[in-house]
Amino acid sequence: MDTTRLGRTGLEVSRLCLGTMNFGPETPEDEAFRIMDRALDAGVFFFDTANVYGQKASEWGKLPREGRTEQIVGRWLAQGGGRRERIVLATKVYGPMWEGPNGRGLSAYHIRRACEDSLRRLGTDHVDLYQMHHVDRATPWDELWEAMDRLVRDGKVLYVGSSNFAGWHVAQACEAAARRNLLGLVSEQSLYNLVSRTIELEVVPACRAYGVGILPWSPLAGGLLGGALAKAATGRRAGERVQKKIEQHRPQLERWEKLCAEMGQRPADVALAWVLGRPGVTAPIVGPRTVAQLDEAIAATELTLDAAAVQAIDAIWPGPGGEAPEAYAW
Repeated sequence: MDTTRLGRTGLEVSRLCLGTMNFGPETPEDEAFRIMDRALDAGVFFFDTANVYGQKASEWGKLPREGRTEQIVGRWLAQGGGRRERIVLATKVYGPMWEGPNGRGLSAYHIRRACEDSLRRLGTDHVDLYQMHHVDRATPWDELWEAMDRLVRDGKVLYVGSSNFAGWHVAQACEAAARRNLLGLVSEQSLYNLVSRTIELEVVPACRAYGVGILPWSPLAGGLLGGALAKAATGRRAGERVQKKIEQHRPQLERWEKLCAEMGQRPADVALAWVLGRPGVTAPIVGPRTVAQLDEAIAATELTLDAAAVQAIDAIWPGPGGEAPEAYAW
Protein backbone atom coordinates (compact mmCIF):
# COMPACT_ATOMS: atom_id res chain seq x y z
CA MET A 1 0.00 0.00 0.00
CA ASP A 2 1.40 3.38 -1.02
CA THR A 3 1.52 6.26 1.43
CA THR A 4 1.24 10.00 1.02
CA ARG A 5 1.38 13.14 3.13
CA LEU A 6 -1.79 14.39 4.79
CA GLY A 7 -2.25 17.74 3.10
CA ARG A 8 0.70 20.06 3.73
CA THR A 9 1.77 18.23 6.89
CA GLY A 10 4.67 15.87 7.38
CA LEU A 11 2.30 13.10 8.50
CA GLU A 12 2.33 10.00 6.29
CA VAL A 13 -0.97 8.17 5.79
CA SER A 14 -2.03 5.22 3.64
CA ARG A 15 -3.65 6.01 0.27
CA LEU A 16 -6.81 4.34 1.51
CA CYS A 17 -8.55 5.35 4.73
CA LEU A 18 -10.56 2.71 6.55
CA GLY A 19 -14.02 4.06 7.33
CA THR A 20 -15.77 2.44 10.29
CA MET A 21 -19.33 3.74 9.98
CA ASN A 22 -20.70 0.23 9.38
CA PHE A 23 -19.12 -1.17 12.55
CA GLY A 24 -22.00 -1.92 14.87
CA PRO A 25 -25.10 -1.18 12.80
CA GLU A 26 -24.13 -3.40 9.81
CA THR A 27 -20.96 -5.23 10.79
CA PRO A 28 -20.78 -7.24 14.04
CA GLU A 29 -17.83 -6.62 16.33
CA ASP A 30 -15.94 -9.83 15.53
CA GLU A 31 -16.04 -9.08 11.80
CA ALA A 32 -15.06 -5.46 12.48
CA PHE A 33 -12.01 -6.75 14.36
CA ARG A 34 -11.08 -8.94 11.38
CA ILE A 35 -11.47 -6.00 9.01
CA MET A 36 -9.19 -3.79 11.11
CA ASP A 37 -6.61 -6.57 11.45
CA ARG A 38 -6.68 -7.18 7.69
CA ALA A 39 -6.38 -3.46 6.97
CA LEU A 40 -3.33 -3.10 9.17
CA ASP A 41 -1.72 -6.20 7.67
CA ALA A 42 -2.30 -4.77 4.17
CA GLY A 43 -0.74 -1.40 5.03
CA VAL A 44 -4.00 0.52 5.49
CA PHE A 45 -3.16 2.32 8.73
CA PHE A 46 -5.35 5.44 8.41
CA PHE A 47 -8.59 4.79 10.35
CA ASP A 48 -11.60 7.12 10.42
CA THR A 49 -14.54 7.08 12.81
CA ALA A 50 -16.95 9.54 14.47
CA ASN A 51 -18.65 9.89 17.81
CA VAL A 52 -22.11 9.72 16.20
CA TYR A 53 -21.46 6.40 14.44
CA GLY A 54 -22.98 3.20 15.75
CA GLN A 55 -26.72 3.64 15.73
CA LYS A 56 -29.02 1.44 13.69
CA ALA A 57 -31.41 3.16 11.30
CA SER A 58 -34.28 2.62 13.75
CA GLU A 59 -32.29 4.38 16.50
CA TRP A 60 -31.01 7.32 14.47
CA GLY A 61 -31.48 10.57 16.35
CA LYS A 62 -32.08 8.87 19.69
CA LEU A 63 -30.21 10.59 22.53
CA PRO A 64 -27.96 10.16 24.35
CA ARG A 65 -25.76 8.42 21.80
CA GLU A 66 -23.42 5.74 23.06
CA GLY A 67 -20.71 6.09 20.43
CA ARG A 68 -20.82 2.35 19.73
CA THR A 69 -18.46 2.46 16.77
CA GLU A 70 -15.79 4.31 18.76
CA GLN A 71 -16.23 1.71 21.48
CA ILE A 72 -15.65 -1.11 18.98
CA VAL A 73 -12.50 0.57 17.69
CA GLY A 74 -11.41 1.13 21.29
CA ARG A 75 -11.83 -2.54 22.19
CA TRP A 76 -9.82 -3.51 19.10
CA LEU A 77 -7.05 -1.12 20.15
CA ALA A 78 -7.13 -2.53 23.69
CA GLN A 79 -5.94 -5.90 22.38
CA GLY A 80 -2.48 -4.36 22.23
CA GLY A 81 0.19 -5.61 19.89
CA GLY A 82 1.15 -2.04 19.01
CA ARG A 83 -2.20 -1.40 17.36
CA ARG A 84 -2.54 2.18 18.62
CA GLU A 85 1.03 3.07 17.74
CA ARG A 86 0.67 1.66 14.22
CA ILE A 87 -2.39 3.61 13.09
CA VAL A 88 -3.32 7.22 12.38
CA LEU A 89 -6.63 7.58 14.20
CA ALA A 90 -9.26 10.12 13.19
CA THR A 91 -12.63 10.89 14.72
CA LYS A 92 -15.19 13.69 14.51
CA VAL A 93 -17.19 16.16 16.57
CA TYR A 94 -20.38 18.13 15.88
CA GLY A 95 -23.43 15.87 15.88
CA PRO A 96 -25.90 15.62 18.79
CA MET A 97 -24.57 13.32 21.51
CA TRP A 98 -26.65 14.19 24.57
CA GLU A 99 -29.84 16.06 25.45
CA GLY A 100 -29.84 19.81 25.86
CA PRO A 101 -28.89 22.89 23.83
CA ASN A 102 -25.15 22.25 24.23
CA GLY A 103 -25.29 18.60 23.23
CA ARG A 104 -24.18 19.33 19.68
CA GLY A 105 -22.20 21.83 17.60
CA LEU A 106 -18.73 23.31 17.82
CA SER A 107 -18.88 25.51 20.90
CA ALA A 108 -15.85 25.30 23.15
CA TYR A 109 -18.10 23.62 25.73
CA HIS A 110 -19.22 20.88 23.36
CA ILE A 111 -15.79 20.32 21.78
CA ARG A 112 -14.12 19.83 25.17
CA ARG A 113 -16.69 17.38 26.50
CA ALA A 114 -17.10 15.50 23.20
CA CYS A 115 -13.33 15.04 22.88
CA GLU A 116 -13.04 13.66 26.41
CA ASP A 117 -15.89 11.25 25.68
CA SER A 118 -14.30 10.08 22.43
CA LEU A 119 -10.94 9.51 24.12
CA ARG A 120 -12.64 7.44 26.81
CA ARG A 121 -14.53 5.30 24.30
CA LEU A 122 -11.45 4.82 22.12
CA GLY A 123 -9.27 4.01 25.10
CA THR A 124 -6.50 6.36 24.04
CA ASP A 125 -4.94 9.55 25.37
CA HIS A 126 -5.08 11.35 22.01
CA VAL A 127 -6.57 11.33 18.52
CA ASP A 128 -4.30 12.06 15.59
CA LEU A 129 -6.91 13.91 13.52
CA TYR A 130 -9.91 15.60 15.12
CA GLN A 131 -12.44 16.62 12.49
CA MET A 132 -15.34 19.05 12.61
CA HIS A 133 -18.15 16.93 11.15
CA HIS A 134 -20.03 19.96 9.82
CA VAL A 135 -19.68 23.71 9.85
CA ASP A 136 -21.25 25.45 12.84
CA ARG A 137 -22.41 28.83 11.62
CA ALA A 138 -23.41 29.91 15.14
CA THR A 139 -19.95 29.51 16.69
CA PRO A 140 -17.26 32.17 16.08
CA TRP A 141 -14.05 30.88 14.54
CA ASP A 142 -12.01 32.40 17.38
CA GLU A 143 -13.95 30.37 19.95
CA LEU A 144 -13.61 27.21 17.90
CA TRP A 145 -9.87 27.60 17.37
CA GLU A 146 -9.31 28.49 21.03
CA ALA A 147 -10.94 25.18 21.98
CA MET A 148 -9.00 23.19 19.39
CA ASP A 149 -5.71 24.86 20.32
CA ARG A 150 -6.31 23.95 23.95
CA LEU A 151 -6.74 20.29 22.97
CA VAL A 152 -3.56 20.41 20.88
CA ARG A 153 -1.55 22.04 23.67
CA ASP A 154 -2.90 19.45 26.13
CA GLY A 155 -1.69 16.66 23.83
CA LYS A 156 -5.19 15.29 23.24
CA VAL A 157 -5.30 16.21 19.54
CA LEU A 158 -2.46 16.39 17.03
CA TYR A 159 -4.13 17.75 13.87
CA VAL A 160 -7.48 19.38 13.11
CA GLY A 161 -9.59 18.70 10.04
CA SER A 162 -13.04 19.47 8.69
CA SER A 163 -15.83 17.58 6.97
CA ASN A 164 -18.67 18.71 4.72
CA PHE A 165 -17.30 22.27 4.54
CA ALA A 166 -17.89 24.57 1.58
CA GLY A 167 -14.89 26.17 -0.08
CA TRP A 168 -15.70 29.44 1.69
CA HIS A 169 -15.73 27.66 5.05
CA VAL A 170 -12.32 26.12 4.34
CA ALA A 171 -10.96 29.60 3.56
CA GLN A 172 -12.58 31.15 6.64
CA ALA A 173 -11.26 28.44 8.92
CA CYS A 174 -7.73 28.63 7.54
CA GLU A 175 -7.57 32.42 7.67
CA ALA A 176 -8.92 32.52 11.23
CA ALA A 177 -6.33 29.96 12.30
CA ALA A 178 -3.53 31.88 10.59
CA ARG A 179 -4.46 35.02 12.54
CA ARG A 180 -3.85 33.03 15.72
CA ASN A 181 -0.59 31.57 14.36
CA LEU A 182 -2.09 28.06 14.36
CA LEU A 183 -1.57 25.28 11.85
CA GLY A 184 -5.29 25.26 11.09
CA LEU A 185 -7.07 22.74 8.90
CA VAL A 186 -4.99 19.95 7.42
CA SER A 187 -7.81 17.92 5.83
CA GLU A 188 -11.36 18.19 4.51
CA GLN A 189 -13.61 15.16 4.28
CA SER A 190 -16.12 15.65 1.44
CA LEU A 191 -18.65 13.70 -0.58
CA TYR A 192 -16.78 13.04 -3.82
CA ASN A 193 -17.36 10.46 -6.52
CA LEU A 194 -18.19 10.31 -10.21
CA VAL A 195 -21.86 11.02 -9.54
CA SER A 196 -21.19 13.85 -7.05
CA ARG A 197 -18.49 16.19 -8.37
CA THR A 198 -19.75 19.51 -7.03
CA ILE A 199 -16.69 20.02 -4.83
CA GLU A 200 -14.61 20.54 -7.99
CA LEU A 201 -16.14 24.02 -8.25
CA GLU A 202 -14.74 25.57 -5.07
CA VAL A 203 -13.86 23.04 -2.33
CA VAL A 204 -11.07 21.38 -4.30
CA PRO A 205 -9.47 24.70 -5.36
CA ALA A 206 -9.70 26.03 -1.79
CA CYS A 207 -8.15 22.89 -0.33
CA ARG A 208 -5.32 22.88 -2.85
CA ALA A 209 -4.62 26.57 -2.23
CA TYR A 210 -4.41 26.09 1.54
CA GLY A 211 -2.64 22.73 1.48
CA VAL A 212 -5.65 20.90 2.92
CA GLY A 213 -5.77 17.20 2.02
CA ILE A 214 -9.06 15.93 0.58
CA LEU A 215 -10.55 12.76 2.07
CA PRO A 216 -13.46 11.72 -0.20
CA TRP A 217 -16.28 9.83 1.45
CA SER A 218 -18.65 7.54 -0.45
CA PRO A 219 -16.25 7.09 -3.40
CA LEU A 220 -18.61 4.44 -4.86
CA ALA A 221 -21.73 6.59 -4.40
CA GLY A 222 -23.21 4.20 -1.87
CA GLY A 223 -22.64 1.21 -4.15
CA LEU A 224 -24.19 2.81 -7.24
CA LEU A 225 -20.84 2.77 -9.07
CA GLY A 226 -19.97 -0.76 -7.99
CA GLY A 227 -21.88 -2.60 -10.71
CA ALA A 228 -25.39 -1.90 -9.44
CA LEU A 229 -27.09 -2.90 -12.70
CA ALA A 230 -25.21 -6.17 -13.03
CA LYS A 231 -25.95 -7.04 -9.41
CA ALA A 232 -29.65 -6.25 -9.89
CA ALA A 233 -29.73 -8.55 -12.93
CA THR A 234 -28.58 -11.44 -10.73
CA GLY A 235 -31.42 -10.85 -8.29
CA ARG A 236 -29.43 -8.95 -5.68
CA ARG A 237 -31.86 -6.29 -4.52
CA ALA A 238 -30.36 -2.94 -3.57
CA GLY A 239 -31.69 -0.69 -0.84
CA GLU A 240 -34.50 1.73 -1.60
CA ARG A 241 -32.19 4.73 -1.87
CA VAL A 242 -29.87 2.96 -4.31
CA GLN A 243 -32.84 1.71 -6.36
CA LYS A 244 -34.04 5.29 -6.79
CA LYS A 245 -30.56 6.35 -7.84
CA ILE A 246 -30.38 3.48 -10.33
CA GLU A 247 -33.55 4.65 -12.04
CA GLN A 248 -32.36 8.25 -11.99
CA HIS A 249 -29.02 7.37 -13.62
CA ARG A 250 -29.90 4.22 -15.58
CA PRO A 251 -28.69 5.46 -19.03
CA GLN A 252 -25.34 6.54 -17.54
CA LEU A 253 -24.99 3.35 -15.54
CA GLU A 254 -25.55 1.25 -18.66
CA ARG A 255 -22.73 3.14 -20.43
CA TRP A 256 -20.58 3.01 -17.30
CA GLU A 257 -20.79 -0.72 -16.76
CA LYS A 258 -20.28 -1.36 -20.47
CA LEU A 259 -17.12 0.78 -20.43
CA CYS A 260 -15.74 -1.03 -17.38
CA ALA A 261 -16.44 -4.40 -19.05
CA GLU A 262 -14.56 -3.25 -22.16
CA MET A 263 -11.65 -2.23 -19.91
CA GLY A 264 -11.75 -5.67 -18.29
CA GLN A 265 -12.14 -4.08 -14.85
CA ARG A 266 -14.72 -4.20 -12.09
CA PRO A 267 -16.76 -0.97 -11.92
CA ALA A 268 -15.93 -0.51 -8.24
CA ASP A 269 -12.21 -0.67 -9.00
CA VAL A 270 -12.46 1.89 -11.80
CA ALA A 271 -14.55 4.26 -9.67
CA LEU A 272 -12.09 4.08 -6.77
CA ALA A 273 -9.08 4.43 -9.08
CA TRP A 274 -10.65 7.56 -10.57
CA VAL A 275 -11.03 9.16 -7.13
CA LEU A 276 -7.48 8.18 -6.16
CA GLY A 277 -6.18 9.98 -9.23
CA ARG A 278 -7.98 13.27 -8.67
CA PRO A 279 -5.88 16.36 -7.86
CA GLY A 280 -5.70 17.17 -4.16
CA VAL A 281 -7.00 13.79 -2.98
CA THR A 282 -5.07 12.30 -0.07
CA ALA A 283 -7.04 9.13 0.68
CA PRO A 284 -10.56 8.01 -0.22
CA ILE A 285 -12.52 6.61 2.71
CA VAL A 286 -13.79 3.08 2.14
CA GLY A 287 -16.35 1.61 4.51
CA PRO A 288 -16.34 -2.17 4.08
CA ARG A 289 -18.93 -4.34 5.78
CA THR A 290 -16.80 -7.47 5.31
CA VAL A 291 -13.15 -8.44 4.92
CA ALA A 292 -13.88 -9.43 1.31
CA GLN A 293 -15.07 -5.91 0.52
CA LEU A 294 -11.92 -4.48 2.07
CA ASP A 295 -9.74 -6.79 -0.06
CA GLU A 296 -11.55 -5.59 -3.19
CA ALA A 297 -10.88 -1.96 -2.28
CA ILE A 298 -7.21 -2.68 -1.61
CA ALA A 299 -6.89 -4.35 -5.01
CA ALA A 300 -8.28 -1.24 -6.70
CA THR A 301 -5.26 0.79 -5.57
CA GLU A 302 -3.17 -1.14 -8.11
CA LEU A 303 -5.23 0.22 -11.02
CA THR A 304 -4.02 3.35 -12.82
CA LEU A 305 -6.27 5.01 -15.40
CA ASP A 306 -4.68 6.48 -18.52
CA ALA A 307 -5.81 9.74 -20.13
CA ALA A 308 -8.05 7.95 -22.65
CA ALA A 309 -9.85 6.09 -19.87
CA VAL A 310 -10.37 9.28 -17.86
CA GLN A 311 -11.72 11.03 -20.96
CA ALA A 312 -14.17 8.20 -21.60
CA ILE A 313 -15.29 8.27 -17.96
CA ASP A 314 -15.78 12.05 -18.06
CA ALA A 315 -18.02 11.63 -21.11
CA ILE A 316 -20.34 9.47 -19.01
CA TRP A 317 -20.05 11.31 -15.72
CA PRO A 318 -19.25 14.94 -16.57
CA GLY A 319 -18.25 17.21 -13.74
CA PRO A 320 -19.47 20.76 -13.15
CA GLY A 321 -17.20 22.08 -15.89
CA GLY A 322 -14.08 22.80 -13.88
CA GLU A 323 -13.40 25.37 -11.20
CA ALA A 324 -15.58 28.36 -10.36
CA PRO A 325 -16.24 30.83 -11.87
CA GLU A 326 -15.07 29.51 -15.25
CA ALA A 327 -17.40 26.52 -14.89
CA TYR A 328 -20.44 28.77 -15.17
CA ALA A 329 -19.14 32.12 -16.41
CA TRP A 330 -16.54 33.49 -18.80
